[in-house]
Amino acid sequence: MEQMLSKTGAKRVQLLPAVNDDHGGVIVELQELMDSDVFEAALRDSLAEWKLQGKRGVWIKVPIGLAYLVEIAVKEGFWYHHAEPHYLMLVRWIPETANTIPANVTHRVGIGAIVMNDKRELLVVQENNGRLKGRGVWKIPTGVVEEGEDIFEGAVREVKEETGIDTEFVEVLAFRQIHKAFFGKSDMVFICMLRPLSFDIQKQDLEIEAAQWMPFEEYAAQPFVQKHGFFKSISDLCVAKTEGNYVGLTPVPIRSFFDSHFSYLYLNKEDLEQPDHKIHP
Repeated sequence: MEQMLSKTGAKRVQLLPAVNDDHGGVIVELQELMDSDVFEAALRDSLAEWKLQGKRGVWIKVPIGLAYLVEIAVKEGFWYHHAEPHYLMLVRWIPETANTIPANVTHRVGIGAIVMNDKRELLVVQENNGRLKGRGVWKIPTGVVEEGEDIFEGAVREVKEETGIDTEFVEVLAFRQIHKAFFGKSDMVFICMLRPLSFDIQKQDLEIEAAQWMPFEEYAAQPFVQKHGFFKSISDLCVAKTEGNYVGLTPVPIRSFFDSHFSYLYLNKEDLEQPDHKIHP
């Protein structure tokens, strides 16, 4: 806990430990156990000092072990911004201006994997839970990208987990965005083409009821696929890709403008093969 004289010199105040963010605000990351009364007094002193300093947004990261301090912060005008398994993030806007604090992350990222062998057979599964359980519908493997995982990595992992098939990522063929899907958040699903590297199926019993290599024509002829736009589009993508007249997006590593971290830009690499069009990391 930091002690300092207020700018008026009237009293010595207790300030919460904080670091400046990049947008004129401060971030408080609580770590040590603290008495409720001590926290309440320090929070009030800190808010007064931050207001004098012209700070804007105030973020308080509360670990789960200090959850008893949340009510105090809420009474001082803080609200919930987001939560993770081990902490809750609270935030408050100080100045008498329009609040520009960004909303919590709004999307969940999923993948659908199109895997076809040289016999024009599609890798398909029947789900052991969810809306399609027990309906006899064969579909491509799907799943959710994990935190810190790239789309192409998530696609390869999900296919391996559900079917035991090893694959190599080829392209993103399309993506779909739907709102109010998961606890009111948006859902983005990237349809990926993968190349099989193995062929013996070992399905995951927990989530998958059945898995097989199915002739593509048999998959496409399912009434469910014919009647539902999303599944019909997947069928159309398979046809266009196997006929060679559809080019998807492949990941190209690029370096961040702000630091040395790499990320991936998904693009139509075939049309950038000319020397004048190359993208450099």
